[in-house]
Amino acid sequence: MPAPSPEAQTAQPTIEEDRLTGAVPQRLIQHGGLAGAAPRLLAALADTGSASEATAVVARHGRSLWREAIRRLREGDGDDRPLYWARLELARAVRGWQPAFPVDTGALLAALGRESRGIGLNGLPAGPDRLRVVMTGFDPFGLDGDVRRGNPSGAAALALHGTVVRTDCGRSAHIEAVVLPVRWRDFTDGVVEQALRPYLEPGPRRVDLFMTVSQGRPGVFDVELHNAGWRGKGVDNLKESAPGPVPPVPGAEGVPNPPWTAGTLPHAAMTAAATGPHTVRGNAAVTEVPAGGGDPVARPDGPTEGSAARAGGGGDYLSNEVAYRATLLRDRIAPGVPGGHLHTPVLEFAEENASEASGRFTDGTLVAGRMDVTAQIRALLAVAAGTLPAG
Repeated sequence: MPAPSPEAQTAQPTIEEDRLTGAVPQRLIQHGGLAGAAPRLLAALADTGSASEATAVVARHGRSLWREAIRRLREGDGDDRPLYWARLELARAVRGWQPAFPVDTGALLAALGRESRGIGLNGLPAGPDRLRVVMTGFDPFGLDGDVRRGNPSGAAALALHGTVVRTDCGRSAHIEAVVLPVRWRDFTDGVVEQALRPYLEPGPRRVDLFMTVSQGRPGVFDVELHNAGWRGKGVDNLKESAPGPVPPVPGAEGVPNPPWTAGTLPHAAMTAAATGPHTVRGNAAVTEVPAGGGDPVARPDGPTEGSAARAGGGGDYLSNEVAYRATLLRDRIAPGVPGGHLHTPVLEFAEENASEASGRFTDGTLVAGRMDVTAQIRALLAVAAGTLPAG
């Protein structure tokens, strides 16, 4: 039996989209005020007459979803989950749309993903008196364990996108953000480079600092100092894994990846500052295969010369890889721009609501924890930007 064509595969809902059939995702879309997004997209697509019109419509509605989700999040309880589930609902609608003219469904889905994640543009102000900062967050993950899960990094990215903070150096820091998927294949295809290249390319809007962010361990912020060019066996939101070396990055084919890259956030200033309720620690730990071979060895103080990477301070999952790719891109096109990875504390439900069986998708403990993490990330960005030299 022949393998399905790429078009047929594109038409099938993904594992992520299949999770939309549960009650919690639909309640979260309603909770975020985004229930009308998919019907509006389908109504607009029905009025198109060509593939180019359809692409423009999908891109416009993806951009509108991004903006509306941010507005609703700021007016509400800071919840990142409605955007995640509403985006999947729009993707499922695009897959099921059957126009009278030929379209490239994969291209439509790519446009939807870019625009609804804030990817592809750098709208930061120019000028030496402005500090420019970009951060990345992630979608929720681990949803087969508890479909109610959110991601504090994504919540912070949405809350801080387009905002301005004052720094100790007297200049304002303007922040933009993107939210990345928890999917190995997107990273292989270059989503990190696509998202961050506009911010790191030479020009008047190049960032002065970048910070990739993901959820880490309970109760602690970790500033990661070393990133590994290695993928572990962790399963993503499509139930896929891709263990082995990080694939060659787009635009650098033929150039081998280094085993390690360095985070260069001002970790000493960040760990010393009183920025919020959670401890902030610098993390230099790695796991390596020493030069000459042997079994992997955990080291608390960074890699040794000639070693092969097996895990950075941020582990061997996508949080490590976003840091690795971002700092590798920086090293190649924007040497000297400080940047690195921050792991956030884990968000938790109230004790009586800890199990999905409780039937509640939110509570005061979850909301307060999310707000605290977002506020502390904002403060840490202000501390980091405040260490930058005068323009």
